[in-house]
Amino acid sequence: MLAERPENVVIIGSGPAAWTAAIYASRANLNPLVFEGEPVGTELPGGQLMLTTDIENFPGFAEAISGPELMDRMKAQAVHHGARVVGELVKNVSLSTKPFIITPNYSEPIAAHAVIVATGAAATWLGLLNELRLAKSGGGVSACAVCDGAIPFFRHKVLAVVGGGDTAMEEAMYLTKFGSEVVIIHRRDSFRASKVMANRVLAHPKIRVLWNTEVVDVLGGHEIRGLTLSDSRTGKESTLDVGGLFVAIGHKPNTKFLQGQLDLTEHGYVKVTPWRTETSVPGVYAAGDVIDDYYRQAITSAGTGCMAALEAERWLAHHGIGESPVLETAEGPVPATPESSFE
Repeated sequence: MLAERPENVVIIGSGPAAWTAAIYASRANLNPLVFEGEPVGTELPGGQLMLTTDIENFPGFAEAISGPELMDRMKAQAVHHGARVVGELVKNVSLSTKPFIITPNYSEPIAAHAVIVATGAAATWLGLLNELRLAKSGGGVSACAVCDGAIPFFRHKVLAVVGGGDTAMEEAMYLTKFGSEVVIIHRRDSFRASKVMANRVLAHPKIRVLWNTEVVDVLGGHEIRGLTLSDSRTGKESTLDVGGLFVAIGHKPNTKFLQGQLDLTEHGYVKVTPWRTETSVPGVYAAGDVIDDYYRQAITSAGTGCMAALEAERWLAHHGIGESPVLETAEGPVPATPESSFE
């Protein structure tokens, strides 16, 4: 049974994009409702940063901050300003009705005038027990070299990268700045990456490639110490001592619950207007890794979360819903018309 009064804005997700959107929407007196999700395998409320131990590149923190702590702080800030949080996944949405209908896993469906989709993207893992355990505990397994490669844990060690596409090439090149050696492990005898990227990797003195090789186990207790490898042609097993493992075999945007109601890119990410966060459905906005297959950084996600909240606020104001947007000027805050606030 639907509530009598639709929500102004519902935010789906709980990573940097979602919490930033919630902070901006709360401060705009939109009283946002956030569905932060629930644990499912390696996917946790808080997004991929929940598997990141030390973050050194998020502005404002001279000392490293853990991913879970950063997400806790963002959530606390959003709640402090008035955001309401529901610890459920959203099962499906109906974007063909006005207001929109959001159906959670367990609770009754609710209506909303505007929706911000910030459900992120899940890294594709090898699926090995120790791989996932060490990824969760910060023991030297990661799905993002740019996020984690520079932390002291990985410096001056042999680092392994699994994959054969452009992302794996980029990860390997980046890690040469920090590791003593980078070993690319690829199950085929040639890369899927572009020729330019592949040639750059093959020519690098700190990179070597193990062709026709698969990782079948990750060794180590509290920290990774090696890999068990298998020759994909003969099945013969061997071990490789490493101080870090970076899995670069892809990401999958979390868009299944949308059931095709929003336009997606060829890679399955939500398609938005360039330099905006508006989607193919008016009143629905998207932010964070669910729209980004290129940067995939906490700070870029947070930036698009800000954009989505501002755009939702102005769209609501244009339709006479919620508070009017306010522009900060040298003379102080002044109301802005919906038209001028986009300039």
